[in-house]
Amino acid sequence: MSVVRLIARDEWRMMARNRVAFIAIVLLVLLTLVATASSFAHQRSIAALRDRHAHAADTAFDAQPDRHPHRMVHYGTFIFRPLGPLAAFDPGVDAFTGSSMFLEGHRQNTANFGDVRQSSLLIRFGQLTPAFMLQVVAPLLLIFLGYGALARETERGTLRLLMLQGTSRGQVVRGKLLALGTVALLAATPAAIGLVAVAGQPGALAWPILAIVLGYAAYLLLWTVVILLVSTLVRRGRDALLALLAIWAVAVVLLPRVAPDIASAAIPLTNRFQTDVAIARDLRRMGDSHDPDDPHFAAFKRSVLNHYGVAKVEDLPVNYKGVVAVEGERMTSSLFDRYAAASFAAQAGQNRLVAAVGLVSPTIALRSLSMAAAGTDVAGHRRFMEQAEAYRYALVQRLNHLQAAGVSYADDSATDADADRRKRIGADHWQAIPDFRFVAPGGGTLAAAALPGLVVVIGWLAVASTLLMLATRRLGAGR
Repeated sequence: MSVVRLIARDEWRMMARNRVAFIAIVLLVLLTLVATASSFAHQRSIAALRDRHAHAADTAFDAQPDRHPHRMVHYGTFIFRPLGPLAAFDPGVDAFTGSSMFLEGHRQNTANFGDVRQSSLLIRFGQLTPAFMLQVVAPLLLIFLGYGALARETERGTLRLLMLQGTSRGQVVRGKLLALGTVALLAATPAAIGLVAVAGQPGALAWPILAIVLGYAAYLLLWTVVILLVSTLVRRGRDALLALLAIWAVAVVLLPRVAPDIASAAIPLTNRFQTDVAIARDLRRMGDSHDPDDPHFAAFKRSVLNHYGVAKVEDLPVNYKGVVAVEGERMTSSLFDRYAAASFAAQAGQNRLVAAVGLVSPTIALRSLSMAAAGTDVAGHRRFMEQAEAYRYALVQRLNHLQAAGVSYADDSATDADADRRKRIGADHWQAIPDFRFVAPGGGTLAAAALPGLVVVIGWLAVASTLLMLATRRLGAGR
């Protein structure tokens, strides 16, 4: 057996004899296992609940009786955001952004019913998921297991004895690295098993899973290297523990919490109330289709009459009210899209600032990698919002065209007792409207989005490994 493996085996034996270390290892594995099992079960229940509600909303929309098409525009429908199988590993921003959206004419609503707004405030401190365990808890327990790996040898004088027996500094460090790295690998095993189970599900993608595996492996190895680096540089185990706890607190707790606040202060995001007020103001400026003297719609009316070569709207071969509804929805939707694009641009700017802080905190980079690969980051939420708006616009305009073609202007303007019946069209028209189907991104898209975070984590690992190699050369010197 090589010297490196002998040193690693001796370190494992010492961990097994140390009751605190043994309990910490078992606790780490059990917590990760519980987090993996509970997160996957929770995501399955969420997916089933959303599918059930989506089916109920589609059924309720299709079950509407003969109606005026514009009544269906205001009746609207609910859609629900589906999550990919990797959301069980890292749910990302889903708990904060909301899971459902109400689609209706003349309005562009936001997603609602996020878990944070319906659950205990403790959810804001992090859900018990495999990603949370490996990002936050695993490094802390690794610190308690390995802070004295080399400092302890220096304090006891055993390091000089090993070197006098012909063991090189590099062999000692590599043996300790193998021992602690194996524990880190053991802690990640339950999450890896969960990912293997996900890989067999429909819709799972190999490249994002590979990005997650590489990212977390590099992250845990980075912490292993950092722990040994500090233990190499510090003379006493107590000092190494304090230094490592300070590094963990800043990199894992402080910076990930402070970075979003810095980004929000640097790039303010308009809230929903301010946006609604601004949209209402712009809508008044755009024109009122109910005002015959409105400049825009007066000109629009003349253009429609000239297009069909008639003098009055009553002579049009289509229902002018439906034509106006089509134009009004086009105008309001373009305004909604402009404000939505501005909001997404501000969010993208905030995310860039947070990513810049990720150069200092590999935990932030890993979170970005993890959410991007799972499709649960802000970009994934934007993808859902944009597809929902495209579906809403197509749905409303289809109903507006049904009003223009299926209801006569005379019946639409009539007020007699039988007018309401004549304004209705058959229910088969909305039964023929396709249901909302979210188009998930491909594996290459998700993996490409995760690549910047992976590069940062691997870069940190390379720097830490280089520093450990340099520190190894002076290990035990002058002590």
